[in-house]
Amino acid sequence: MRRVLTAARMRAADQAAESRFGMPSPLLMENAGRYLADAARESSAPGARYVVVCGPGNNGGDGLVAARFLHAHGLRVTLVLVGDRAKLTPESRRNLHALSPHGIEPQPLGAVGEARAGDVVVDALFGTGLTRAPAGEFAEAIQYMLRWRAAGAKVVAADIPSGLHTDTGEPFVPCVEADITVTFGFVKQGQVLEPGATLCGELRCVDIGIPPEAVEPREGAEVFLVEESDARGAIAPRRSDTHKGSYGHVLVIAGSHGKSGAAAMSALGALRGGAGLVTVATRSEVVESVLGHTPEVMGWPLENRGPLGMADLEPLLAAADKKDVLVVGPGIPRGEETVKLLGTLLSRMEVPAVLDADALNAVATDLEVLRRAKGPLVLTPHPGEMSRLTGVPTKDLQKARVEVARDFARTHGVTLVLKGARTLVAHHDGSVFVNPTGNPGMATGGMGDVLSGLLGALLGQGLKLPEAAWTAVYAHGLSGDLMVARRGRLGLIATDVAKGLCNVWTRWNR
Repeated sequence: MRRVLTAARMRAADQAAESRFGMPSPLLMENAGRYLADAARESSAPGARYVVVCGPGNNGGDGLVAARFLHAHGLRVTLVLVGDRAKLTPESRRNLHALSPHGIEPQPLGAVGEARAGDVVVDALFGTGLTRAPAGEFAEAIQYMLRWRAAGAKVVAADIPSGLHTDTGEPFVPCVEADITVTFGFVKQGQVLEPGATLCGELRCVDIGIPPEAVEPREGAEVFLVEESDARGAIAPRRSDTHKGSYGHVLVIAGSHGKSGAAAMSALGALRGGAGLVTVATRSEVVESVLGHTPEVMGWPLENRGPLGMADLEPLLAAADKKDVLVVGPGIPRGEETVKLLGTLLSRMEVPAVLDADALNAVATDLEVLRRAKGPLVLTPHPGEMSRLTGVPTKDLQKARVEVARDFARTHGVTLVLKGARTLVAHHDGSVFVNPTGNPGMATGGMGDVLSGLLGALLGQGLKLPEAAWTAVYAHGLSGDLMVARRGRLGLIATDVAKGLCNVWTRWNR
């Protein structure tokens, strides 16, 4: 699990590295510049020219060190220094003077000329402290870098692409789009959230000498990037002396006329997620259709008609008897009594429950239902459903995903899976986990149904929250990535991802 920092926490860690742990700032800059130069050399074509664009701050100092290392390798280096030289930090000034004996002097932007394919541009204009849109000659420098990249040059960013907000991942205008971002010490929040993750290109986090202990812990406010080893390690290999009863019985409450597929996909996600047994409780007229989709599933007919209401309570309690986990919501018929039914059901069940789709739309009308639940709850909204749960417009929500998800999970005592590009898992203790897997091919109906079933399966096998949630999200996205590598993005469907989970388990030897 990789820790993710805000700009403020990164600044504090930089200061602590020197004041508490004796790591001098010049040495940190030297290490950063060396890694930056290495990435630039790896990105180039034979005979490439290297254009290093530096600002007056310490980020520019990293670029100046990189220019010195590139020159030491016998490479052609053109240096551009943007901004007032009088505002150079002491370390940047020292590294600028160190270039003079090598004949490297700053050139005006207009004198650089056009870049060509195979050249490399090192973006060391702004660091992690940018809080407003670049203007003047700084904006002009970014426009030059964008034009050079469009001409085929590779862009290597120092710490973060210039123009990107470090905490939100939102770009100012203009903003550099990097091929590689070499980030120093720790990953930054804006680098793992979209669109920042895309603008960073390949993200390389390098150790420049800042001890992990330099980061002050923030209990209840940590953000982590999930890595494949975390998700793989969460699922134990199966022992040979086990049977279907060892791996949990999932009850899926889902489906209605015209939406039997939602129930079937959720059930299939549970089966492909390793559940020992899966039962679908749904309206009587839908049972045969669900079983036709997925014959390994058992059906539990709900004899009443119309929207789910209090008349369905006793049948659902009977269906839930001896089940290990509930998955509620995909395609259910929702009416005025649905929220009361769910509230009563959850208040009488001690097993974990996953609420998805129309279960979320129902509880959005009475969030006290969440507080009355006896067992652990996981909510899996997409941004539109999250907007209904919180009252925050989707556009505003998308700009503050971490904060909105964390606040909701804390306030209501749940684990929240906020779906979308870079899905977030927020736990009620304040921790937030960012998922790096998944792709635009998964932007199609039914993907969430498969995820809810997979999550239910992992909970039924004994994984605890929030681990079960971020493991399910990672595996679900990785399945999509592996399927896209074989079939392409266009036309990927939810059942492909459910079946593709087998590729994940093979890769993980599970």
